[in-house]
Amino acid sequence: MRAFVTGAGGFIGSFLCRALREKGWEIVAFALPGEQVDALTAAGIGVRRGDLTEPATLKGCCEGIDAVFHLAGRVVDWGSREVFYANIHAATRHLLEEAAGRVPRFVYVSSIAACGLGRHLKGRREADPCFKSGVPYNDAKLDTEALVRRCQAEKGLDVTVIRPANVIGPGSVWVREILDRYRQLTVPLIDGGRWSASLVYVENLVDGIIRASTQEAGRGKTYQFRDDWNVTWKQYLTDLGAMIGKAPGFNIPFSVAWTAGAVCETVLTPLNLRAPITRLAAGVMGRDNDVDTTKARTELGWQTVVSYPEALRRIGVWVRERYG
Repeated sequence: MRAFVTGAGGFIGSFLCRALREKGWEIVAFALPGEQVDALTAAGIGVRRGDLTEPATLKGCCEGIDAVFHLAGRVVDWGSREVFYANIHAATRHLLEEAAGRVPRFVYVSSIAACGLGRHLKGRREADPCFKSGVPYNDAKLDTEALVRRCQAEKGLDVTVIRPANVIGPGSVWVREILDRYRQLTVPLIDGGRWSASLVYVENLVDGIIRASTQEAGRGKTYQFRDDWNVTWKQYLTDLGAMIGKAPGFNIPFSVAWTAGAVCETVLTPLNLRAPITRLAAGVMGRDNDVDTTKARTELGWQTVVSYPEALRRIGVWVRERYG
């Protein structure tokens, strides 16, 4: 089996490539010009350079490919709507146009953000209606899911959509960004940190991605992945901060955080400056986003394998290596 993986040099993509290699897949990793990919080449993974926002660089990328795993996209919590849509929606459209009629399976890694962060998502199933929140990342993911489904209906492309919860592991944005913020200032609790952190460990997620993409049951389906840990944001931020001798700071009520995020984005985004607080962060950390995962468990046989204590242990090893 031969896979074409976008975002292969990123956090989830690198774990996925290793897991696929272990299962005997041949991999073509798609990387930006100048992107650091030494770890991929050292693992014997072929690399193709290009830019998903430039269709000409994709020509022929799907020839001889059995499955496309599309993970690339803008994953930070700030930026203009135009930038998010260029790097998520338009980029996916370009890849779909190249894949249609050539690839037996197309796996799009979306996010639970597509459901519409900003209100409680606890118990939401894959078939429940999603909504626009006005947050560019959320809306771009939702519109891109619709784009993928249209391609499936109109061009017969066999599509699987993956919606991860908040992915953690060594090097995750939910590790690096939080630790860097701890070292610079402090990390506040939003709504007291009382809601579930809705986490999924990267290796548990990758197992789900592979199951969904290789099992017959996964064809044409959408699956949500979240570990069955009972961990609040207060606990996670406390556990992570303790690794570098820090602890969560003051509390911000959700409504205040959401409003402050909207104001900061309005003022700073046109200046291409990162807001100190965003609606995306408020929606992730200030609401209960424990989406339902029954479908993945019953149809794919997926389950949490790496426990929360083991996940923290592995993250701790990485933190000690990089933060001293």
